[in-house]
Amino acid sequence: MQERMPREIWVLVGTSFLIAIGYGIVAPTLPVFVRSFDVGITAASLVISVFALVRLLFAPLSGRIVGRVGEVATFMIGLSVVALSTGACAFAASYWQLLVLRGLGGIGSTMFTVSALSLLIRLAPVHMRGRASGMWATGFLLGNVIGPLVGGGLGAVSLRAPFLVYAAVLVVVVGIAVALLRGRDGNGSAQVAAEPPARFRTALSHPAYRAALAASFANGWVVFGVRVALVPLFVVEALGQPEAWGGIALAVFAVGNAATLVVAGRLADRRGRRPPVLGGLAVTAAATAVLGFLTDPVLFLAASLLAGMGSGLVNPPINAAVADVIGSRARGGTVLAGFQMAADLGAIVGPVVAGALAEVTGFGAAFVVSGAVAFLALGFWLRAPETLPAASAPRAAVESGAECSGAECPSRRGPIP
Repeated sequence: MQERMPREIWVLVGTSFLIAIGYGIVAPTLPVFVRSFDVGITAASLVISVFALVRLLFAPLSGRIVGRVGEVATFMIGLSVVALSTGACAFAASYWQLLVLRGLGGIGSTMFTVSALSLLIRLAPVHMRGRASGMWATGFLLGNVIGPLVGGGLGAVSLRAPFLVYAAVLVVVVGIAVALLRGRDGNGSAQVAAEPPARFRTALSHPAYRAALAASFANGWVVFGVRVALVPLFVVEALGQPEAWGGIALAVFAVGNAATLVVAGRLADRRGRRPPVLGGLAVTAAATAVLGFLTDPVLFLAASLLAGMGSGLVNPPINAAVADVIGSRARGGTVLAGFQMAADLGAIVGPVVAGALAEVTGFGAAFVVSGAVAFLALGFWLRAPETLPAASAPRAAVESGAECSGAECPSRRGPIP
């Protein structure tokens, strides 16, 4: 009989879905709302970028907060900060007020992101980490697909309404977390008290963690940065298609992503973390590199679908590999913060570099360089050890049975201190 996923994991998946819906509700309205304060495009872009920048800068402190007060408390505080700042955005009277409020939202966002991933690691059984990560990522993906559809309708009624709706959604999520997750982060247990927090410096000595950082950076660059920044422009300027085709291309990518997320999680738990990551990075690199040279819209959509499928194969296994490095008994706030920062850094740097290349040399070079970033991450994973616990004891309380040898395999010594 197949073991069921713990209830708390389903709670995290459901809350991630609601959070993503709320974020998607605000996303299509925010640039238009900023422009209503009679500012230029650069100023409007700054409001969007400040959210990601603050997330990047505040991530290390978020990791320390998780280590001090626990995952559930950090989760609720972070969501409360985002709820209050987002609700206040609806009443912003000036551009600068809106800029500050979005920055505060970035602080709360990184708090609940780090704490939620830490909870996922601590509550998911060792042999189900890949599947739990796949479910969690799928919740975010589906929310991001549905949210903009709702947000577009709300924005047509009022530019301020989406912020109030998102704030209300977050209040509901906080209520769910209080009711169903309180006390589930292990606070006060002798086992947790005896286990020191995982340290970023120690994790960095593990080749699998370094490979996960490289893949996270590539994922941020290709998926969250270049895809959103360049694909809509390429469709219009290079392919000569209507603007609606940009949305279609992004939706096709999302469909490919959704098609492989759960499959990747199961593969990661049964066959190991490395096989789906290696295959996913190879597909992502190749599909991304050719995008800028395609002239047929149908082929472009096909390549976008493949890139989405490749990205979906990567996410759950790298999350599970980081969890293997940390272990279930130690808090990994700073380790997870570093992992998140790698993706945020890629999402910030990628559009700038690729955008400059597209402007100077054309879209082809921009997509080739982006594919090369994914290929470099593949090189890290070729050298990384397997971290999946030994197949002979998949349900044992062993945190990492890496198939490697020698001093460079910290997983032989158990979870990092």
